[in-house]
Amino acid sequence: MTGIFFAVGALISWGVGDFLIQRTTRKIGDWRTLFYIGLVAFVGLFPFVQNDVHILWEHPSDFTLIALGSIVMFFGALFDFEALKRGKIAIVEPLLALEVPITVGLSVTLWGETLSLTQSILIACVFFGIVLAVTIRHGHLHYHKRIFERGVAFAGAGAVGMGLANFLVGVSSEVSSPLIAIWVIQGFLFLFCSAYFIGQGKAAHLFADFKKYPLLIVSQSIIDNLAWICYAYAVVFIPISIATTISESYIVLAALLGIFINKEKLRWHQYVGIATACVGVILLSYITG
Repeated sequence: MTGIFFAVGALISWGVGDFLIQRTTRKIGDWRTLFYIGLVAFVGLFPFVQNDVHILWEHPSDFTLIALGSIVMFFGALFDFEALKRGKIAIVEPLLALEVPITVGLSVTLWGETLSLTQSILIACVFFGIVLAVTIRHGHLHYHKRIFERGVAFAGAGAVGMGLANFLVGVSSEVSSPLIAIWVIQGFLFLFCSAYFIGQGKAAHLFADFKKYPLLIVSQSIIDNLAWICYAYAVVFIPISIATTISESYIVLAALLGIFINKEKLRWHQYVGIATACVGVILLSYITG
């Protein structure tokens, strides 16, 4: 049950974290949001990994794998953030949910994970439920009719990038250690963003954002990193495909928060989607646990 516990922890953390990230990107932009997330992880996790850093040069292949994951996550996150910033959430989110089957497909075909027929059916149900839950109108499911909608291209690229990033983070966590994997990946994001700001001559003004939105920046950085740490530990105990399916259901959590906190009115198919995803996650967790 340990893996399920961490996967649910990632689910909750991502549900809250993405809400805060969306607010942060609209106030300070994509690059600065990534910069702070990377900085908090790079500094905050160092005391916990300093005795294990030797793993990186003792096993160069593991470091190469983690570095590749860093590059993929960097571009995937930028596309993801830009899609949310530019596009309509109702149009963008069903596309972003495609990272679930992408990660599952990679885990099965490249990493050799095996799923029972029951697990495969439940994963499909969860994905179907997520897509229904975040789709306001049926027309939003007609992807071929909205290819020119704002944010759609970024959402598609973001889904592919983050699906691959989920897989690489999972594999890196298994072959090295969860904390080392997250520390190195987020450290690279911090360095990439720092190089960008130095190149743009904006480094001197970087922390002006922190003075204006300290609570928002710190909270979104801590919670997003907590989500990745929980996910990294989850894949040590359960298959990447299972951990991804459970944790990515945070999208449904966001819909539920909208109902109970914002008193939003959902359409009948969204309620069906929420119920399908929730039942699927519970059964999948029970079977796997």
